[in-house]
Amino acid sequence: MIRVLIADDQELVRAGFAMIVDSREDLEVVGEAGDGVEAVALAESLRPDVVLMDVRMPRMDGIEATRQLAATGNPARVVIVTTFDLDEPVFAALRAGASGFLLKDTRPDDLAAAIRVVARGEALLAPTVTRRLLDRFAGELPGGAPPPALDALSDREIEVFVLVARALSNDEIAERLTLSRATVKTHLSAILFKLGLRDRVQAAVLAYECGLVRPGTAPPAG
Repeated sequence: MIRVLIADDQELVRAGFAMIVDSREDLEVVGEAGDGVEAVALAESLRPDVVLMDVRMPRMDGIEATRQLAATGNPARVVIVTTFDLDEPVFAALRAGASGFLLKDTRPDDLAAAIRVVARGEALLAPTVTRRLLDRFAGELPGGAPPPALDALSDREIEVFVLVARALSNDEIAERLTLSRATVKTHLSAILFKLGLRDRVQAAVLAYECGLVRPGTAPPAG
């Protein structure tokens, strides 16, 4: 059973999400929070698998709440839920440790599927959404030399890292590099470990931040 915490300052929104989640046999709502402070407290006490986190909430917004959960090592996977497609706070939340984002008008089946994806430890962003998100905001990221940790990556891991940043799926990366899907997963796990990253969303953000990938450039041909 996947345990879900819902954090939103609108009671009707919480009720709607709760109805969708609880109608699935493999999902259950373990708590509801009306602001970021309550969300952090409940995430610490209830230890949910997934937190559906609104961005704009009183006392503490969803970005700061996400940052605090990540800083304490809470294992809950945070999904930012927002009204605005590709809102700048969404990007800030991804940098703070969120595993992805959804729009509040997401269909019920897609919401349930998204929760399952994140609970498995995968990122929630579809390739096209990742490209749009990063292409929009990468120009605003500070420049700088690649972090020293990149030196720990092998040439093959760098190739995988770049393709992850370009939002290719594991299957697409495997086909492009003529590798098995299992080998791609092994490389990705090594990349995340060496760079101290939580998931492929944070890997993509880092690749843009350090200049390995630039908006508008196509992935290398296989």
